[in-house]
Amino acid sequence: MSIIQALKERRAIRNYENTPVEDERIEQLLEAATFAPNDRLREPWNFYVMKDEAKQRYETVAEEYLQQRFPTKPNLVESSLKVITSTPVVIVVTADLVPGDSDASEDNVFAVCCAIQSMWLAAGELGLGFVWRTRGVGLVHDERMHQFIGSPENQKVVGTIFIGYPKADQEVPATKRTPYTERTVWL
Repeated sequence: MSIIQALKERRAIRNYENTPVEDERIEQLLEAATFAPNDRLREPWNFYVMKDEAKQRYETVAEEYLQQRFPTKPNLVESSLKVITSTPVVIVVTADLVPGDSDASEDNVFAVCCAIQSMWLAAGELGLGFVWRTRGVGLVHDERMHQFIGSPENQKVVGTIFIGYPKADQEVPATKRTPYTERTVWL
């Protein structure tokens, strides 16, 4: 499949089979991420892989977060937690921040976004489903995530990745995209 076709067919997969993902496949995703472009080859990414017992501990942290954030919406809490409990692998991806250099820090976040996209495309080739979460159960903007993964203060959580083998009967339709012609100015 061509890269352009892979980009067009990329989908956020949220429903997974109850099948573990082999460590070798996870390692392939992580390796793919390391080939992402990054300013001055700082390689600013860090990966925190959760499965099995670590993922169960994460479920507890996520439930506490969701209960506090949505105390009057138990159905939302329950459906959000289902995402974690039904996902075999969760990877938190952080970017190194450069003290005193906000431009370099921002460049590092951009590089980590590229690394996540590289993982997403590799996941498709490996037959894995993938979704990148930046809100809700991803706890990207919550200090509890930093505490849970034990990341140093100079790291920013950029995304929480949910990975597994897609449910066989799942069909995820393409989303409508605005044509580039409506978003492009030729100078």
